[in-house]
Parts: sequence; C-alpha cells; structure tokens
Amino acid sequence: MRAPISVVIPTLNAANQLPDTLRHLMPGLGEGLIRELVISDGGSTDATQRLAAEVGAKWLEGPAGRGGQLQRGVAAASGDWLLMLHADTHLGAGWTQAVVAHLEAHPDKAGFFRLGFREHGMAPRMVAGGANLRARLCDMPFGDQGLLISRALYQKMGGYPDIPLMEDVVLARALKGRLRPLPAVALTGAERYRENGWIGQSARNLWRRARFRHGADPADLARGYDPDRNTQ
Repeated sequence: MRAPISVVIPTLNAANQLPDTLRHLMPGLGEGLIRELVISDGGSTDATQRLAAEVGAKWLEGPAGRGGQLQRGVAAASGDWLLMLHADTHLGAGWTQAVVAHLEAHPDKAGFFRLGFREHGMAPRMVAGGANLRARLCDMPFGDQGLLISRALYQKMGGYPDIPLMEDVVLARALKGRLRPLPAVALTGAERYRENGWIGQSARNLWRRARFRHGADPADLARGYDPDRNTQ
C-alpha cells in the first residue's frame, strides 16, 4: 500500500529554514506515512530549489502568495491525505503516532497541531497558549499549526483561495465543526516577535485579522506583513 500523505510546503527564500523542517519530517518516512514532498515556491533567489532537488521533492514555481502557492501545491500532489506546513515549522516528538491515530479514527475531519515557539520564556508560552485556546474553542487554527486534511475534504470545502494572506483563516472557517486538535506540537520560528516584541506582534496580528473580518483586501494586508520576509 502506498504512503498516504503528500506534504506541501510553500517557500520563498527558505534555504536557511528548510533543512531543519525536513529533518523533523523524517520519522514520517520511516513510518511509511509520507508519499512525497511538494515544494511550491514563490520566486526564491537563494538555495531553496537546490535543497528541494537534493531530497527529491516535487518543485513548483509561481507567483508569491501563500494561498496560491498552497493551491498549486495541492493540485500537483498525489496523496489521498495532505499535510500543509510552513517552511519554518518543526513537528515535535510523537507527531507520527498522532497522525496515524487521526487517519484511522477521524477520516472525515481535518487535524491541526498544538502551537509552540522555538523560544523560551513566559511571553512565548502565553502567546502559544492563547493561540491554542482559540484554535480549540473557536475552531480557528492558523497555518503555523499545520493542517492535516484528506483530499476529499479539502476539495469539498473549496480548498485554499488564491490570496496572499489569510488563506488559512478562509479554509478554517469552511472547516468549522470538522477540525480536531492533534496531540503533538508544531514548533514555529519567532523572528517577527523578536523584531517587533511579543505584545507588539500579537497586536499587529489581531488588528490584521480584525480588518480581514471586516472586509479588508488580503493584498493590502499582505503589503503590511513584511513582503521581504525570507520564509512563508
């Protein structure tokens, strides 16, 4: 039986982050879970493509914008299940067991990981704790928590929209009532928080989501999201 999962990662100049992300995916190969890795790139000028070639990933190129990149990546994937990850997301210990249990027991639902930051201290714990509470109580996980979803459910819900930002919010809304937390952690980077402060970056994120809820154009929101960021 073929491995069920296609891992889809959108990238933009992610050469510094991608190796560790891929290293944390290795247990999925050993467990026979990962069928393929799809790298959907938005115009990298660093060594991202070389790294993708070295690990035998399927490489796609297109305009930058996470929604469109994810959309193209899913279209090129062949797995019955999809695992969407950001380029700087490290899946923690026990993630393969959590995924296997979800595939067996909840094929009609999508799964998301518990958020953590690769930083120590009270502020990272509080921000992650708030995000995890929101995800559980409001059925609203964001992209840095990963998304495990069957192709059938993804297509039924309409998939990712081709927008440069908030694509994860749109899909999470469509999946409301069909989302389950996975008992494993997704550890993400904290560059923006280090640069802008934990309170400042959290406030920016809340303001951006509030504007989106009230009809702001995702393209306008993306222009204020630091378009020169090295990772997606």
